[in-house]
Amino acid sequence: MVKDIAPSENEKEFVLSALLKSQRVDSRGPHDVRTTRINLGPQFGHAEVRLGKTRVTANVSCEIIRPRPSAPTEGNIIFNTDFSPMASPSFGDSSMPSSSEVLISRLLDKALRQSRAVDTEGLCILAGEKVWQLRVDVRVLDHEGNIVDCACIAAVAALLHFRRPDVTVLGEAVTIHTVEERNPIPLSVHHIPICVTFAFFHNGEKQVVDPTLLEEQVQEGDMTFVVNKHGDVCTLSKAGGVAVDVQQVIHCARIAAAKAEDITALIKEALAKHQPRKTDIV
Repeated sequence: MVKDIAPSENEKEFVLSALLKSQRVDSRGPHDVRTTRINLGPQFGHAEVRLGKTRVTANVSCEIIRPRPSAPTEGNIIFNTDFSPMASPSFGDSSMPSSSEVLISRLLDKALRQSRAVDTEGLCILAGEKVWQLRVDVRVLDHEGNIVDCACIAAVAALLHFRRPDVTVLGEAVTIHTVEERNPIPLSVHHIPICVTFAFFHNGEKQVVDPTLLEEQVQEGDMTFVVNKHGDVCTLSKAGGVAVDVQQVIHCARIAAAKAEDITALIKEALAKHQPRKTDIV
């Protein structure tokens, strides 16, 4: 099937009939996640994640800004999502962000900033005057379904891998040290939120984890949990689609918690394999 061409009736019927037997076109079980590969570096805060054939990169950078008056001792984190035109013909080449790009940026903001995953007070340099602002740029390079989960893994891995410059404060004077002068500082992360997306079929009676592009084109609705390995649900996103009862939401939440634990282990394994060097660039 050509990417982003609407599936034929035969393809739809094949996907739906397989799901009735708890089978999927790519031979996975209903709750199996595609093979996940995480590559970090070469510079601090860069991650490339492949979720099956979906590929996303994330890059973290930082700058010093004046804090918000309402939070004088807190730094800030902003997310920007960009869909490469090469990832899918439907993305096009527009200077304005699409609704999907904005939606993913907002979901990442809820998952990582609003859930207090990163200690923003640890980004304060001089209260009321200077704080670090982190920028997480997420770019979708290949779209084969479930961009949200892949983007979340990439953003989390990039933030965990990131190191900010060390600083010295004397009065109101702030000195930013290079990596040659002092080792850069990792972020303080309270917990690791992971997005786990479900697609629903057959009036919501059947659900699968990590839908492919073909499954997304056939699905009747979807729901994304943001959950950490402890089972804490940070947020839940469901934008329309078929109705889902409370028992099914609870059932999906339990599955999401187990998947979040597995993905967290993969991220930590990738971090352990790529210990940043002092010569890496911030």
